Amino acid sequence: MTAQFTRDQLVARLIRAGELEVSGEDLAEAATYFDVEKFRFHGPDGFESDYAGLSAYFGSLRDAFDNRSIRRGIVVAEGDTLACQTWIEGTFVREFTQSPAGPLPPNGERIVFDLINIFRFDNEGRLIEEWVRTDNRSLLRRLGAEGN
Repeated sequence: MTAQFTRDQLVARLIRAGELEVSGEDLAEAATYFDVEKFRFHGPDGFESDYAGLSAYFGSLRDAFDNRSIRRGIVVAEGDTLACQTWIEGTFVREFTQSPAGPLPPNGERIVFDLINIFRFDNEGRLIEEWVRTDNRSLLRRLGAEGN
């Protein structure tokens, strides 16, 4: 664990950061869970971003989906790194501008983003790195963009 935080404290911080990003309830508080200068996001298909990009992504989720929620599943901790399952859900009611295929029109369906995440924290309990893996083909199918 980090010098100042137990495993349970890091898990609680991770859960709260996700809740705030998904709900949009208090974005200033959400930022306190990240090192906003050093944070790096590593997503599917080589997608890379910083904290501003991650915040913009969550903003697009909040804009496109109503009745949002986030759940964390099994959490494995090793030092300053946590790995877990994550499910983000919402009803797709407005254009989703940051889908893996670009902007998509709403289909009114309940969508589940099924993710595997790895998070790394600094010694102050702030998130400094995240890796995400997901099945984009399955997600796009649920979003109504099956393609060929």
